[in-house]
Order: sequence, then structure tokens, then C-alpha cells
Amino acid sequence: MGILGDSLDEAAAKTATRPVPKSAGAQMRYLVKQLKGTRAVAQVLGISQRTVERYVRNQIRQPRPDLAARLAGEVRRRWQPRVRERAKRTAASSTGIVVETRARFGFTAAPGTTDDGRIRRVTQHLPAEYAARLFDAQAAGATEQQLQAVIAEGLQEQYFKDRGRRAQGLQVEFTDIDYVELDF
Repeated sequence: MGILGDSLDEAAAKTATRPVPKSAGAQMRYLVKQLKGTRAVAQVLGISQRTVERYVRNQIRQPRPDLAARLAGEVRRRWQPRVRERAKRTAASSTGIVVETRARFGFTAAPGTTDDGRIRRVTQHLPAEYAARLFDAQAAGATEQQLQAVIAEGLQEQYFKDRGRRAQGLQVEFTDIDYVELDF
């Protein structure tokens, strides 16, 4: 995905109410249960069905580093989907989303003001409407630039324009993202 898509996934993973299985055997058993069979798990992970069966029976305990990363990623992605969806619905309807970022912000404003972009670190709570738009865009398969546009508009209105109280003609450009952390 991209930096914003990954941040949304990480924020959703933080809403889990139970810890993710730690051992390779427990992770493999979870995937077998979720995907309803060892063949499907083998195809997802790119290994043989026999290898999956050996992990399930704890005959193999320590996976190769690349397999361990793929296994952990697949488990994390599928862990507690209903809890994630409930947290997203709550954020989209009432609580909103918190954006912490360090990025280059450029401006298009009235003549006589500076429009040179500069790196800023911004932490801002965005209302539920922006969270809803962000989740809808992600579900629709939006590109990274489209997700950036939603975040940029939210930061423009909430942070730079102070909810419409100042800088009426200001247009914010959100580029060169160093990092983004989202929380809901």
C-alpha cells in the first residue's frame, strides 16, 4: 500500500482487545481456522501444504525470517475484524481520528504572504466526517494521493484555518511525508 494506508491498518490493529498469537504454531493454527484449511494457508503464504501441517503440529517451531514476517502480517491483518470495524464505525460517527505527521506543508494564499513549503510536525484531531471520508476512500480502493487529499483537507480546515476562523483563502499542499501516525 502506501504510508497512509499502512498507518490506517496499524491504527486499526491497535484497537484489538486480545493479543495476537505469538508462536508460529499458534499463528498457523489461527490461519488454518480462518481460511478453512491448510491448502488455502499454503497458497497465501507461498509454502507447501505439508509445511503448514508440520507447523500446526509443532513439528517445526522456528520459521525462516521471510516466512515469519509473512505469517505475522497475515495474522495481524485478519485478527479481530469485528472489533476493527466497530472502532472504525465509532470513529466515523462520533469520535473522529487523530493525525500526527511530519511533512512538508506548502500554501497557496493571498498575495504578499509566503508560499514556501516547510517541514512541520502537526498533531491534530480531525472530526468524524473526515474519518468517515478516509475509511470510505480506503474501502473503495483509493490511491495514496486520494487519501493524502482527505488528510490535507482536514488539516487545512482544522489546523491551518482554525475551523474557519482565519486564513479564508488558504489552500494547503501536503507533500514529502516523513511519517504519519493515525489513531482512532
